[in-house]
Amino acid sequence: MSEQSAPEPYIRLFRSGDEPSLSKICCATGNKGEDATGLLSNDEIWGDVYVLPYVARDPSLAWVVEAGGAVVGYCVATDDTQKFNEWFGEEWWPKRQSRFTRDQTPRETTIFDYADAKTRATPDPYGYNTRYPAHMHIDLLPSAQGRGIGAKLITTAISALRERKVSAVRLGTSAENVRACRFYTKLGFGEADAKAGSRVFVLDLQEQ
Repeated sequence: MSEQSAPEPYIRLFRSGDEPSLSKICCATGNKGEDATGLLSNDEIWGDVYVLPYVARDPSLAWVVEAGGAVVGYCVATDDTQKFNEWFGEEWWPKRQSRFTRDQTPRETTIFDYADAKTRATPDPYGYNTRYPAHMHIDLLPSAQGRGIGAKLITTAISALRERKVSAVRLGTSAENVRACRFYTKLGFGEADAKAGSRVFVLDLQEQ
């Protein structure tokens, strides 16, 4: 099918039953924006850490991009990172982590350390949870990229967070994901203090 005749993508709210598609997209974009299939001992780890908890806790802050009857992207958010982390650590992760056998590869160790940290009263050394209380994740399959739908997806999430009177939002990406970094900058996000190996983009939602 040519690009000209490709189905036009559109945004809708998450619906129950979308979870398998979201998990697959999370894996398909997990390697610095590229396909991460086979990089971990279980491909479902990606979704269980980075997308499914969001739709389970607050599906009203989850949107998908659909084209031709298939889900090709998503944006998920939380309006209170501190409360989300507490819920993740107390309710979500203890029930999910037993599904996985942990390999001692650097990539897998990093992901499990990230998830495990939420089960403890981990301090917020960068003050992100206070300065930027909301955060979001966005992923699009290649077929949905470069068509303007990503910007519309972010705008949709920002509007919903503003309606909830959230003061600021952040999102992170690998420092090596140059395309994503350019995308967030173009949308008006500034950059917070960089952490090793990653970049954190922030937006003041009180500004119009």
